[in-house]
Amino acid sequence: MSKIHATAFVGPGAELEEDVEVGAYSVIGPQVKIGKGTRIRSHVVIEGNTTLGQGNLILQFASVGSVPQDLKYRGEDSRLIIGNHNTIREFVSLNPGTAGGGMVTRIGDHNLLMMYCHIAHDCILGGHNIVANGATLGGHVVIEDYVIVGGLVGIHQFVKVGTSAILGAGSMVSKDIPPYCTATGDRARLRGLNLEGLRRRGFTKVQIEGLKKAYRIIFQSGLKVRDALKKVKEEIPNSPEVEHLNLFVENSQRGICR
Repeated sequence: MSKIHATAFVGPGAELEEDVEVGAYSVIGPQVKIGKGTRIRSHVVIEGNTTLGQGNLILQFASVGSVPQDLKYRGEDSRLIIGNHNTIREFVSLNPGTAGGGMVTRIGDHNLLMMYCHIAHDCILGGHNIVANGATLGGHVVIEDYVIVGGLVGIHQFVKVGTSAILGAGSMVSKDIPPYCTATGDRARLRGLNLEGLRRRGFTKVQIEGLKKAYRIIFQSGLKVRDALKKVKEEIPNSPEVEHLNLFVENSQRGICR
């Protein structure tokens, strides 16, 4: 059975699986679906067409599923989909999608969203990411996996951040951040590979050396991007992580942070 505090409000039609906890004065809207074992502390508002998976923890005063901060939004029944085992801290705000962006905002599994961070409409987050205090993701931002977004970072609309990247605190990010890289500053610039993050994930010395070589060719050789990517393919074959870096740079729509 779900454990719902006497002062909480759960709208008719809301679907709560077993062992869901809803704390004092929290509000759960009628379209909300919550997976088993999810714990919602006091004074949380979850509304709209929002689905949460299993084992999530949402702390007090979080706003989950409120209407997008987009003047083009016209009340369409867009969605917010949150996966499993995420921690959503105090005063986090999460908005659903819009008709202009695919109608869905999606959060994967095992993410930590720290206090006051904002995930805007149509954002897509993978898994195992950390978004630190006060960081703001504009609409349509894509964050892959194992990314660390430092405190007070601002990410422009439509920016994409590759897997295992780290953004230093206070960075203003207006271009795509390649996988495995470190970026800081206003406007953010690349500072090298996220070597400590790669080691923590268990990357081998051979994998890291391949990424170092690819980084030098793409970002430090002075070659045109097309020629650099071709050289990487020729000189570092059979490396899935280098291939992912190459494809990320090749497919960038906003341009790569340099």
